[in-house]
Amino acid sequence: MPIYINVNQSSNIGRMLLWGLLLCLTQLLTAQTYTTVKTAHKKAVKLYEYSVQQAFNKQLKGALSDVERALELEPNFIDAHLQWARIQYDLGNLEKAETGFLKVVALDANYSDNTLYNLGLINSKLKKYDQAVLYFQRYLDSDAKSTKMREKAKGHLKSNAFLAEAVKNPMPFEPVNLGANVNNQLDQYLPSLTADGNTLIYSVFKGSRVNGNEDFYVSKRVDGEWQLGKPVSGVNTPESEGAQSLSPDGRFLVFTACGRKGGAGKCDLYFTENICGEWTKVKMLPSPISTGAWESQPSISSDGKTLYFASDRKGSRGGKDLWSSTRNADGSWAEPQNLGAKINSKGHEKAPFIHADGQTLYFLSMGHAGMGEEDVFIARKQPDGTWGEPKNLGYPINTKSSEGPIIVSVDGQTAFFSTNTDYEGSQGKMDIYSFELPESLRPQPVTYVKAKVKDDDSRKALSASVEIIDLETGNMLSKSKSDCEGEFVITLPIGKNYMLNVSKNGYLFHSENFALTEEKDFAEPFLLKIDLVPIPEDLANTGEAAKPKSKPIILNNVFFETGSADLREVSKLELNRLKDLLEANTNLNIQINGHTDNVGDQAANLELSTNRAKAVYNYLIENGITANRLSFKGFGESESIATNTTPEGRQKNRRTEFVIL
Repeated sequence: MPIYINVNQSSNIGRMLLWGLLLCLTQLLTAQTYTTVKTAHKKAVKLYEYSVQQAFNKQLKGALSDVERALELEPNFIDAHLQWARIQYDLGNLEKAETGFLKVVALDANYSDNTLYNLGLINSKLKKYDQAVLYFQRYLDSDAKSTKMREKAKGHLKSNAFLAEAVKNPMPFEPVNLGANVNNQLDQYLPSLTADGNTLIYSVFKGSRVNGNEDFYVSKRVDGEWQLGKPVSGVNTPESEGAQSLSPDGRFLVFTACGRKGGAGKCDLYFTENICGEWTKVKMLPSPISTGAWESQPSISSDGKTLYFASDRKGSRGGKDLWSSTRNADGSWAEPQNLGAKINSKGHEKAPFIHADGQTLYFLSMGHAGMGEEDVFIARKQPDGTWGEPKNLGYPINTKSSEGPIIVSVDGQTAFFSTNTDYEGSQGKMDIYSFELPESLRPQPVTYVKAKVKDDDSRKALSASVEIIDLETGNMLSKSKSDCEGEFVITLPIGKNYMLNVSKNGYLFHSENFALTEEKDFAEPFLLKIDLVPIPEDLANTGEAAKPKSKPIILNNVFFETGSADLREVSKLELNRLKDLLEANTNLNIQINGHTDNVGDQAANLELSTNRAKAVYNYLIENGITANRLSFKGFGESESIATNTTPEGRQKNRRTEFVIL
């Protein structure tokens, strides 16, 4: 009877040879006669029954002694060989257990349905994954009828096929302990990181497993070194807090708390915001997020519009599934949606982490083929919005043990995780490590803008509105405010052309353009100092010739066709902001200035700059601004603000700006 191997692996020929030898041995020895509990010598059967009873009572040494005495009396007593192999397995003697089960196969491969299955388990535990694949496949090819066991065997077959290849092709992995300022003799785990990589919030477990308590700690990175972690005041309570997610700017924290008074279920999701350096009163995220089920391990998207979390709520495919909810315009959360069959298996899925690219999800799974109990997987969002097939991060990132959740830095190059594995530099029980993420496992490139907003006159920090707009679609991607220190952080996935607008009542707006449409592996972050110019209070017409009453405000998102004064369609977004400013401040009169680089003829450059300024002037008039409030002037190449010896410098010199008159 031919045997078919249903595994697509590179070492199939070697496996076929191994299987063939095993089959020949089986056929040769099956010709031997063997005895069973029905045909063996009564004394041997009695000893076998004593052994079974002792094994049931966990008296394994006595059980082993009795079954070995039975085998001395009856060497081919097949039930006794099965019993001997099972006891050796329970004692942890895997090599001896393998020998025992092989003896059973040699006597009669079909005598016990589970013998081949057990040989698969043993070889998997012994890290002989190729052989484990053969045994599980042979079990599935047998007449074994248990549907439950056959489903388990299929899962083991898939996992061991993966293991065989993963161990042969290890991923680069060099974990680095975060050091004694973060890790100590307590358990540290579940890190969260800000976009600039300089603020780490993590969970610390103190006390015993019976009377223990989880708290949040925060550590700042200064000159590349993590500082001593400190408790997060205003959030920590005598109860436990854990499994948190921190927004890229470090101002929004969503976390898990279980069994709290006023809670909705077993474990619920809570949030707090950092305002002027203080965390606000903790509040529960109400239904439909927190319910009577178990909700935990949240991850907030970088734009704050999508929340991912794990739950065993109704509708889950396995015990625990991954879900997501989007934030409505009024700030409430929509009904959560299951992430679907590709992500959620019939096992547990937990600890989602959505990267700042909004496209790459990392999570833990016990249901997908992996190295052990809980492995880390990566899945990528497809163009149609669905999730692609999850991919195991591979060995030795994943091991036979349970792996802790990982998070990935904004630049996609560094992953952080927690483990009790004794890697170099281990400080205690559970420590936090970082490692360089292999390129194939990295998210899409993302950079960030970190800025500080001040009053141009007083130099005081300003809380201003901050908007990021996709120039191609005109869609607002995020809207926030700078904090009490005037600071804000916004992430920018590479691949788009962005407009930044910073505004505040009583001030002229500030704009920036981030052209990130070229394919890049990484873009340096944008570190900005933004000075908002106050609108002058004294704008009375004194009868004197008009003169500037403000410094020039560059319109960084006004673009022209090459070598012409034809406005590109995308410029209307910024020009409409200027129109809105003029409509809101009817006493403002402005002059639009045009500038060029020094490439070409001076006279031609002067004419081009004048025509471009006039094009903006005309657009404003066509859209309702009266002509007597506007003027325009071209300066050609005469007022450069950067060098003309580099493409970047020349680009800065080719600008359109306005001044208040």
